[in-house]
Amino acid sequence: MGPFIPQGLINPDLSLFFAFVIGLGFGYVLEQGGFSNSRKLAGVFYGYDFVVLRVFFTAAITAILGLLMFSYMGWVDYDLLYINPTFLKAAIVGGAIMGVGFILGGFCPGTSMVAAVIGKVDAMFFVVGMMLGIFFFGSFFDLFEPLYNGTALGGIFVFDSLGLDRDTFVLILVVIALAAFIITRKIEDSINGIQNNFTLFHPSYTGPFVFMLGMALLVFILPDKPNAKWYETAAETIIMEAAEGKHYVEPDELAFKLLNSRENNFLLVDVRTADDFSSFSFPGAINMPLSDVSSPANRKLIADSEKPVLFYSYGNTAADQAWMFFRRIGRENVHVLHGGLNGFFAHYFGDQEEPNGKNEMAQFAARFRKRAAEAFSSGDAAARVVAKKKPVKTIVEIEAPPAGKGGC
Repeated sequence: MGPFIPQGLINPDLSLFFAFVIGLGFGYVLEQGGFSNSRKLAGVFYGYDFVVLRVFFTAAITAILGLLMFSYMGWVDYDLLYINPTFLKAAIVGGAIMGVGFILGGFCPGTSMVAAVIGKVDAMFFVVGMMLGIFFFGSFFDLFEPLYNGTALGGIFVFDSLGLDRDTFVLILVVIALAAFIITRKIEDSINGIQNNFTLFHPSYTGPFVFMLGMALLVFILPDKPNAKWYETAAETIIMEAAEGKHYVEPDELAFKLLNSRENNFLLVDVRTADDFSSFSFPGAINMPLSDVSSPANRKLIADSEKPVLFYSYGNTAADQAWMFFRRIGRENVHVLHGGLNGFFAHYFGDQEEPNGKNEMAQFAARFRKRAAEAFSSGDAAARVVAKKKPVKTIVEIEAPPAGKGGC
């Protein structure tokens, strides 16, 4: 389901539901592709129908090229992909058993389920046999365990085993897949007695061949990871902004906005721990510990905010790190409280120098800080939430008119 769940596009609690829907779609595609027909499936071993091989090759190269391009664009974290570990002996024995069953019965486990669903009797027997095999294996697992866990090679890749780098292997795999399309089509035509005038391949292959080969060459040429993803801010820009210090908001500006709710357009984000946040925080602030700023929920919260974001901590360091992270992923209009909480308190509750009598701006700033300190001390700076007024209900008792006095 990646990249939908990691990117927050799908609720993880609904993953099983979407897996079920995807499974239905997969079964539908198999049935429409003719994979419910045992003769078509077995044809790959007799040379008269290679549709299975072509579908598998198409799925493989589409998945690998899509995955690598998604990784390059930042939609999938390639390093977090789970690789099934390889157990060589078990893979060889299991592959041989499945291959013999495929030749004799014309189905693999997945296609047998598809065929059984649409009423194919031979597939139903195949499914029953598969279930009996699972039951037998589970009942005597202790006997099979040495083979099951034998020759554990871990989560290895084919290209590692061949001594190739990943991108070179992908290019070779795509070329082999495209060659297989041509060769298998020639074999089919020869065995089935079909005469074609095409010198190399059917014209309908031209577009897909060019696209797949072009994508493979692009993966081969591009570096493993871009210096900056398309939505990210260049590192040089962030360094310049940090050096200039234009992302800092001075304590006086924040104090003014806290004391004037109509002017307060900041989303205040406290990056301290939850315990520190619960002991004290600015009015209206939210807590986002520095260790959690990269979580999908927090990234979405900051991305969806229409307000300028102001990070703060005890000092500048932690808030600067949060600012740098969100600037790197492309968020504009993010700021840091200069000096943090410690600087803010020193600014208003520390020893204040007497302003120069001739400097009117300094005198104005001193008066503002004095009044702000009084407001913060008395709690007047706390955000007030005015409850909605409830409508007044007046109950009027209506007496029935006396008998004989008229009425409706």
